Amino acid sequence: MRHFLDLHTTDADALRGMIDDARKVKEKRAGKPRGAPDKAQPLKDRMVALIFEKPSTRTRTSFDLGVRQMGGQTMVLTGAEMQLGHGESIADTARVLSRYVDLIMIRTFAEETLIEMADHASVPVINGLTDRTHPCQIMADILTFEEHRGPIAGKRVVWTGDGNNVCASFLHAAGQFGFDFTFAGPEALEPEAEAIAFARSKGVDVTIERDAETAVRGADLVVSDTWLSMHDDASARDRRHNLLKPYQVNEALMQAAGEQALFMHCLPAHRGEEVTDAVMDGPQSVVFDEAENRVHAQKAVMKWCLGAE
Repeated sequence: MRHFLDLHTTDADALRGMIDDARKVKEKRAGKPRGAPDKAQPLKDRMVALIFEKPSTRTRTSFDLGVRQMGGQTMVLTGAEMQLGHGESIADTARVLSRYVDLIMIRTFAEETLIEMADHASVPVINGLTDRTHPCQIMADILTFEEHRGPIAGKRVVWTGDGNNVCASFLHAAGQFGFDFTFAGPEALEPEAEAIAFARSKGVDVTIERDAETAVRGADLVVSDTWLSMHDDASARDRRHNLLKPYQVNEALMQAAGEQALFMHCLPAHRGEEVTDAVMDGPQSVVFDEAENRVHAQKAVMKWCLGAE
């Protein structure tokens, strides 16, 4: 069973194959209307369940569009419409859905929900986001970087701000794709030690730096994310903002990084907080390429899960 649960639990060669496939499929679609089908229809007659315990813009629309372009159909389910882990166990939900659909994508809170779903499903399960990781986003980010700067192996990525779930997946990607990673943020919000250890176990350099300007000098990519994630306690907002203010990505920080540095953000962005308008809309920003590339990267992931490469 080919589940896509996390980058560090998926074979590195398979991940590289998905990125290469996504690039080729995107190139073949150049100039086509969004609703036009792909020439190849690897998901023809397939049904994909898209489960959302957390609200979503990019994940929902990008998966839905990708399935349709590949000839499949989607069944979108929200936490309010299901009894996931409440009136019915996650294990039984997985067993039931496996009788209805060919593939399950779930965007949830606890990583344990994702794992239990995969353990009991008889169809592939894709991690659309958990509180701990966000692998589909990073696949789109790798695709985006390589479109603009070539192979990411040997490059240096700098993360500024909160060491959250997206940061954890970037660390996993560092190990799997062979790039160095610098975390610039407060000690209280450092990424999980396990994610750091994984990247280092693969021989890449992982650096912790408290000064943002020092961290970004010579970077190939600067990445930021919202200072308050959906699963964070809203009461901690002021404390988090005070901790993270020194790590705002602004024009001065990107100037310190250099003209070669790209800027990424998985969106939604809180403009004026973790990043300024001048950077978001500036020449080094590729945030909307990232958003588009969710479609292409996830199509490759779905094809890999179903053995339809």
